[in-house]
Amino acid sequence: MLPMPGMLGGESMRLRMTMAREIASVRLFAAVTCLLTALVLMVPSPAKGRTLWVHPDSTLATISQGIGAAQSHDTLVISVGTYSADSLIIGIPLTLSGQPGAIVRAGGKRGIFVVTAPHVTIRNLHLTGVQASFTAEHAAILLEGVSHVTIEDNIIDNCFFGIYAANSFACTISRNQVIGRQDRLTTAGNGIHLWYCRDIAVIGNSVSSHRDGIYMEFVRSSVVDRNQCRDNLRYGLHYMFSDSSQYAGNFFCRNAAGVAVMYTSNVLMQDNVFDQSWGGASYGLLLKDIRDSRVVGNKFTSNSIGVHIEGSDRIVLAHNLFKDNGWAMRLMANCLDNSIRENDFIDNSFAVATNSRQNHSSFDGNYWSDYRGFDLDRDGYGDTPFRPVSLFSLLVESHPPTLVLLRSLLVNVLDLAERTIPTLTPETLVDTRPSMGPNL
Repeated sequence: MLPMPGMLGGESMRLRMTMAREIASVRLFAAVTCLLTALVLMVPSPAKGRTLWVHPDSTLATISQGIGAAQSHDTLVISVGTYSADSLIIGIPLTLSGQPGAIVRAGGKRGIFVVTAPHVTIRNLHLTGVQASFTAEHAAILLEGVSHVTIEDNIIDNCFFGIYAANSFACTISRNQVIGRQDRLTTAGNGIHLWYCRDIAVIGNSVSSHRDGIYMEFVRSSVVDRNQCRDNLRYGLHYMFSDSSQYAGNFFCRNAAGVAVMYTSNVLMQDNVFDQSWGGASYGLLLKDIRDSRVVGNKFTSNSIGVHIEGSDRIVLAHNLFKDNGWAMRLMANCLDNSIRENDFIDNSFAVATNSRQNHSSFDGNYWSDYRGFDLDRDGYGDTPFRPVSLFSLLVESHPPTLVLLRSLLVNVLDLAERTIPTLTPETLVDTRPSMGPNL
């Protein structure tokens, strides 16, 4: 039975009405969207920061006046001249940029700048004259609980602390020259000091003549790359409780000790140079109570002790050069599961020293310049194992005054006898595959 014409017409009418309502809804939505877009476009964008000039002969004659007149995201240009500042607080996002010859001198017994706001930049300034204090850490630049702060291309000299960051994150400290003037630990602060920070980048700075060049305590996920730390009174770089960090491509020279990494885990130490740390308790690198870290591709040259390892576990030392050191490595018996492989030990007075006949670390594929074995099967490794701990080094470990006999004939005879019939040197501290040539 065919549908009646009236029935078909009613169904078609309802369909047309439904489609019309849907089209109207789409058109209304499009109109509202266009209206909202137009309103958003009509809202004025935030004004860009202004540029203000500080000049001794202008209305903004001091940096304090310039900071007082500035608004968020302004740039304050410091003209050539010498200015006085006493713990000036930067409490808004602001850029301070110095022209060549802009010098800021501490005006009192406190610091120069105190940064309490995020997104602050301080660059191209010469900061000087912060006095030593026995009660407070006065610094040329102090960061207090901030983020996204940049400190770059400044000269900081004759200051108690150079740059001090506390409870801050995501900051960059780069290309600064931080020069101390103290020759006593009691009156010297640290060049760059980080406390309770994370995600800090310390890159390309030169730090000298401070207590510690760079000091890090309770710092996480940070990098210290391509810095030069020279002539510091204690450490070039000092880590304390600072996990999951790295330092790479740095140069440490003539510090009382190059680097100390203490009570820390997951640290990458790569492609650094440790040079000329001489003294009764000096070393290129101290590893004390650290875990799960890597020491790779470094150069230890002309140090009293290249690396001192104590109470540290699961450390990988690979592809490092130890040359012309007193002791290339001192490995204490309380170290577990360390892997020392494919390093070069060349012309050191003592290759390895230890304080026990027990050893819980492994040596493999290292090159020893005083190895006297052969490679008859030509696989690149010696046919007989090498024992890097000499009998004389054991004697010196237990009786330090015997070191005066270092170059005597008696010492050579003792070591020859021990190499021929090993009886006293640690049986387990041995490289079973000594490399016949340098690995590097």
